[in-house]
Amino acid sequence: MRIEHRNTVDSALPPDDDHPYRTGIWQSQTNEFDAWDLDVIGEIPDDLNGAYIRNTEVALFEPIKRYHPFDGDGMLHSMSFEAGEARYSNRFVHTDGFLAEQEAKQSLWAGITEHPSNAIATTGSGARSLMKDNASTDVIVHRGQALASFYQCGELYALDPRTLENLGKTTWDGFFPAEGVSAHPKLDEHTGDLLFFNYGVDAPHMHYGVVNNAGELTNYVDIPLPGPRLPHDMAFTENWTILNDLPLFWDPQALADGYYSNRFHRDMPSRFALIPRHGSTDDIRWFEAEPTFVLHWINAYEDGDEVVLDGFFQHNPTARGTARGEGVHKGFETLDMNRLEARAHRWRFNLVTGQTTEESLSERCAEFPMINGRYGGRPYRYAYEARAAHDLFAFDAVIKHDVEAGTEEVVEFGDHVYVSETVMAPRAGSAAEDDGYLITFTTDAVNNVSECVILDATRPSDEPVARIRLPERISSGTHSTWAPLEDL
Repeated sequence: MRIEHRNTVDSALPPDDDHPYRTGIWQSQTNEFDAWDLDVIGEIPDDLNGAYIRNTEVALFEPIKRYHPFDGDGMLHSMSFEAGEARYSNRFVHTDGFLAEQEAKQSLWAGITEHPSNAIATTGSGARSLMKDNASTDVIVHRGQALASFYQCGELYALDPRTLENLGKTTWDGFFPAEGVSAHPKLDEHTGDLLFFNYGVDAPHMHYGVVNNAGELTNYVDIPLPGPRLPHDMAFTENWTILNDLPLFWDPQALADGYYSNRFHRDMPSRFALIPRHGSTDDIRWFEAEPTFVLHWINAYEDGDEVVLDGFFQHNPTARGTARGEGVHKGFETLDMNRLEARAHRWRFNLVTGQTTEESLSERCAEFPMINGRYGGRPYRYAYEARAAHDLFAFDAVIKHDVEAGTEEVVEFGDHVYVSETVMAPRAGSAAEDDGYLITFTTDAVNNVSECVILDATRPSDEPVARIRLPERISSGTHSTWAPLEDL
């Protein structure tokens, strides 16, 4: 393995730190590397070409009051493949907040479980305002750039998808929404369109936009909601975009008092906005369904007169009855998908009758789904999901879920080995939906090593096709993406 150490960022965490999201598999990193001629067990396939990029949250300074894992700074990890060779890079995302705190050598913004008045900084971003936009939630590649995003709406920070060179903030012909962009913009691989949304405390409370493959903003419209909401993800079909108004959101009275406390309104329906991709506010079709909260959608597609939407229905959205109390662990109970009872679910919206039908797709708790991107917005069969570890925001297995047959193949990696959100990378010239590779980063918490693991997507339970050692054990985190070589 050839390694070049590029940089070490400033950090000031206590040497005897025992915080569960700054130790163990969430141990913070401060080093940035480039590496090639990597140590490989097995063989990197010649027909695997593109880049696997994952976002992680890294704690660098003691919080002003209380630390939550989503408060960490964004660090991207990229493993790029071409002609049987692989190259690894990792870099912090140079957000305004990251640069300001590196200069100040301390935390300047209040975290998600703190009151905004605790902030030292006087300006901030996000749907709830006065937050640090750390761009640590999601990543997607559009027009040759990796775009890192923040779950509470912020800038889209651009990086080179292979070298992770920071390229600054994204704009479209100089325009970027004042409300920011939420995590989970979607790429339609068939058209090159980037679909996005944002949300906030001010009316109309949500907007929706489209950027074409030439980098032009072709649509930006209001999605009026009854009040502030907390949508986290979106979905699309060939002709429709699906947004949501779910009954888990900031308590109105607490919000009036300056607090951001979530409440699940069990007497309110889930509502779904279907808007034509290039439609206007007047074109929105609203549908209602059983109350729930959905963190992530799997996919959506059109089936005759119906639009089909798959995602993870939470049966206990506030982890009611499992709270651990106040103190440093406040709010952590909602980080365990098992406590939220998140299970794959299907909604059908009939465009003729206006009715919604729904059904469960699994009895297994899982989340963080990925699909073959070529099937995004189209009928599909396979989802690649993460099995949630118990009592920790982490994943301990990959699930190949056949949503047609209703079968689930669980792939484990051994005791105390955790995985990342796992992408599906079609092999060059593939025809079948699962003809390709599953790629994930694993962390062995006992042996203190991380690897990039490549599995055969048709038979993921077989021995890995290849295991590639990383220069340093990486921290756990959130979302990832696969970008084929032609998109880099």
